Amino acid sequence: MEVAGEFILMAATLIRIKVRMLLPRDLEEEEEPEEDPRAELVRQILEYKRFKEVAESLTEMETRQRRLYPRSYFDWEKKTGEEDVTSEEEILKDVTLFDLLTAFKTVLYNMPKLTPHEVGTIGVSVEDQIEFLMSRLQEKQRIGFGDLMDQLKERVIVVVTFMALLELIRTHRIRVQQASVYGEIWISRT
Repeated sequence: MEVAGEFILMAATLIRIKVRMLLPRDLEEEEEPEEDPRAELVRQILEYKRFKEVAESLTEMETRQRRLYPRSYFDWEKKTGEEDVTSEEEILKDVTLFDLLTAFKTVLYNMPKLTPHEVGTIGVSVEDQIEFLMSRLQEKQRIGFGDLMDQLKERVIVVVTFMALLELIRTHRIRVQQASVYGEIWISRT
């Protein structure tokens, strides 16, 4: 009924404009400038166009919003018989990444300054490990690299022993051989 009423109103407005355009004007009326009857219709059409554009943009925004699923806090229902341990719960809302980074920076700044590693003297030297390797090679004709390193328990000693091994290879006091790719590495005296 409402749409039909709007249609009849528009038809009546168009007929009124057409009649005004076709009827001859009196000379008395010509002295006073009369407003063009089409101007009202144009104004209504432009207003209708603006409303239609706004409606389309709102529809587009609604469609975009339907695709978004924002994170939020959900109040989970507590099971019956379950007592609240804390008297009040704090709920964090609207926390940005920058707020978290600022809090993290504050925590790091307030932490006690500890030295993670103290440098001390090493209980073993490259010369000691050269003597160790040469004594091992006097006992056996050749030694497997893996067997040799398995005997060492501390990381520092493993590193120093490896440096001693490289020094012995450089001075041609020992020979290092391998039978196949990824095979056992054998150390022997030259």
